[in-house]
Amino acid sequence: MCIESFSLMQQRLNANNRPGYSKWSNILFSIGAALTVTAWGVSFVSTKVLLDNGLSSVEIYILRFIFAYLIVLAFSHDKMWADSWADELRLAICGLLAGSIYFIAENTALEYTKVAFVALITALAPLLTTILVGILYKSERPSSGTWFGSIIAFVGVGFVIFNGGGDDGGAAQSWSDNIIGDLLALASALSWCVYSVILRRLNVIYTTNFITRKTFFYGIITAIPFLAAEPHIASFSILLEFEVWGNLLFLILGASILAFFFWAIAVKRLGAVKASNFLYMSPVVSLIAAWIILGEKITFMGYLGCAFIVGGLILGDYLSAHPLRPKWRH
Repeated sequence: MCIESFSLMQQRLNANNRPGYSKWSNILFSIGAALTVTAWGVSFVSTKVLLDNGLSSVEIYILRFIFAYLIVLAFSHDKMWADSWADELRLAICGLLAGSIYFIAENTALEYTKVAFVALITALAPLLTTILVGILYKSERPSSGTWFGSIIAFVGVGFVIFNGGGDDGGAAQSWSDNIIGDLLALASALSWCVYSVILRRLNVIYTTNFITRKTFFYGIITAIPFLAAEPHIASFSILLEFEVWGNLLFLILGASILAFFFWAIAVKRLGAVKASNFLYMSPVVSLIAAWIILGEKITFMGYLGCAFIVGGLILGDYLSAHPLRPKWRH
């Protein structure tokens, strides 16, 4: 789902310069943000349904983003190339990291572990980005509050990884399968983290639509070798099944194009900081949707991990904005 938060860091810098809006307008924008994040949370379940119906993780990614790219291209085609070959190469790397590697790793993780755990671990991407940026740029070192929240969140990841197979609605997964899935989800979050660092330079020069279109394009191109390595390709008849094309349509239009459009409006109207608070809902939505639609059940340690991850993310974000200052007695 992180591909939907393009240029969020850049928008955070301008969060305090947004115009004021009426109370009812803000309520409508908040509803829009909540619906968008809900779509991103449910997208994990849709992907799992497609996997269960015979599509591979690579096929799901390529089908989803070929159509998404064509739609974006229809509205953003004035500028086709970057200003330099160096920037074009950076955009290609963005497509590899935030496109093919991120989504193929995420989709493959869903084959091995629970939907809720993949959603939770990939939700760590912004936190990992903050830490990496702090390591690379001395002027942007994370606050002690951010580190505190990070420790809590990573303890939650430990609970999730070592929670065991558990009851999965009928077929228990092995502990080793869960670890593979959880590590793939973590690799997905790390690839997004590196992409975000590269994006910092591009955000200053190019528009969000241009970067999005180019990332989609290079993401599809770099996924072709993964597709070539597939042992078999799904037959066209699979795409004619309602459960397949219905979920693909939701991923293309609902979780990609419309969600990105409404999210951009929400960030502009509410401010990036306030809008990003809705992102904490996404893994919770995934957990609930997986329980209702897929019948996924989670052990007590899994729920504990969920609480630690979401709590750590919220606490880290809050303390970074409201650092604790000791009050010395005089």
